Amino acid sequence: MISAVVGLNWGDEGKGRMVDWLSASADIVGRYHGGGNAGHTIHVAEGRFTLHHLPSSVFRPGVRHVLGPGIVADIDGILDEIALVTKHGVVSDNILLSEAAGICFPFHRALDAAEEDRLGHDQYGSTKMGISPAYGDRVMKKTLLVRELFETRHLATRLTPVLGWANARLEKVYGRPAVRVADAERWILGVRDQIEPFVTDTTAMLAAAEADGATILAEGQLGALRDVYFGIYPFSTSSSCLAAHAPVGLGVPWARVRHTVGVSKAFSSCVGAGPLVTEYQPDLAASLRERWGEYGATTGRPRRLGHFDAVATRYGVTMQGTDEVAITNLDQLSGVGDLRICVAYRHEGRTTREFDPSPATLADTTPCYETLTGWDDDISGIRDFAALPEPAQAYVLAIESLLDVPVTYVSVGAQRDALITR
Repeated sequence: MISAVVGLNWGDEGKGRMVDWLSASADIVGRYHGGGNAGHTIHVAEGRFTLHHLPSSVFRPGVRHVLGPGIVADIDGILDEIALVTKHGVVSDNILLSEAAGICFPFHRALDAAEEDRLGHDQYGSTKMGISPAYGDRVMKKTLLVRELFETRHLATRLTPVLGWANARLEKVYGRPAVRVADAERWILGVRDQIEPFVTDTTAMLAAAEADGATILAEGQLGALRDVYFGIYPFSTSSSCLAAHAPVGLGVPWARVRHTVGVSKAFSSCVGAGPLVTEYQPDLAASLRERWGEYGATTGRPRRLGHFDAVATRYGVTMQGTDEVAITNLDQLSGVGDLRICVAYRHEGRTTREFDPSPATLADTTPCYETLTGWDDDISGIRDFAALPEPAQAYVLAIESLLDVPVTYVSVGAQRDALITR
């Protein structure tokens, strides 16, 4: 059975901590889209780790950790991360990379950064990890798949047009140095033998596992509002963040997602450009950002912060086909004072509870708030919902009512066990 853990918002929701928790009862956990732009932070007995590539289950013994064909594989980053986790006791035999994944070359990162530089003030807020160019090149058939690293007789023939297309953009569009064939070949030789032990036909493995009744958990990155099809385009990522895409990105397109856990923070946060309807005033955002340590896990950029947006989050619930919700970071709201929840939008004189992902519409939208009483208690040690201060309970229950989906999990801290299950 395939279940999914996905984001309901802009990313930064705390999916990593939920995958780490839920993977205790999984046989296989797989990432099905994206690449090094992810930043899933987990706090386990071995320490604090921010995982950009590997599934957040990686510190669960006995679980197989899969990178599916729907990702773009930053080989350098994957190898660095494997080295890091094995240094802390992870058995690397359980880490598997699909042979059908597209490669995110070093030149893809250069292209990504060059395009953001070209856009200047109009840039999208890319992580500059090469994700967009890597996905674009796969569509254009101008990149290599992982398995092609080992098809040595055909490698030069395949590599030449790939570099030709990359260099045409680097030189003629961006005025950057070209990638030399010798340098690309040297890079391939440097990583090929290191990555080979992890490369396999993950489709065959997952098909056999599902037929045997294995529990498979798909780990999404970013969130519904960053989805390339249904997000706030063009302020989106370059892949589908939705649970419905998980079987395709994992490599078992005939399979079905049977259960979806949607993750949202207890407030709004995002990294990058684009509309954020409930954004805090700058002084409040700066104060809470420092207090909470709200900086992007991948880039270190300041996260933009805002009041909880039930309109946007309800849209995420729908797009993700969410069965139950995890609300994270509730503890951070202790001592903040009264709390606002956006319950509707006001646009062109009309009040609506429907979310329109058009940036033009969102730019002319104002939030309609309900105000709830806050609380001052430190709730990080609480593990029973009934033991939370009444205002904290009321806040969660208000969110649950607005989303019309059960809030099953409430996180009250970063540590693995700092979680309330209702």
